[in-house]
Amino acid sequence: MLSLLLGLVQLGHTIARTARNPEFRALLILYGVLLAIGTGFYSRVEGWSVLDAMYFCVLTLATVGFGDLTPRTPLGRAFTIVYVLIGTGVFVGVAAEFAITILRGRVSPAGSKGGRRAGDSLEGRHDE
Repeated sequence: MLSLLLGLVQLGHTIARTARNPEFRALLILYGVLLAIGTGFYSRVEGWSVLDAMYFCVLTLATVGFGDLTPRTPLGRAFTIVYVLIGTGVFVGVAAEFAITILRGRVSPAGSKGGRRAGDSLEGRHDE
């Protein structure tokens, strides 16, 4: 239980570090806008509840796609094609920025013995 709490605290610190990155913030805002647009579209065009529409959007952009909800109208299907093509790239960008922040957090501060600086290769240094 303690390790779970420590992991959650570490995740919180990583999210806070990532949120300081302007590219990450821009991607996160764009992701939120895509979720809002998709949720509004599916609830209006497909007649889904707001919760169902948001659920579908999150699963679709994360490329999970359980298949329990699917667009039934031709307009809904056409929108989904464009939505997936645009939204998947945004989702991957958000995930990549988050992963980069995690990797940079594992790099030792500059000047520490045997450590790496943020700009160094992740393969390691050979100048000991």
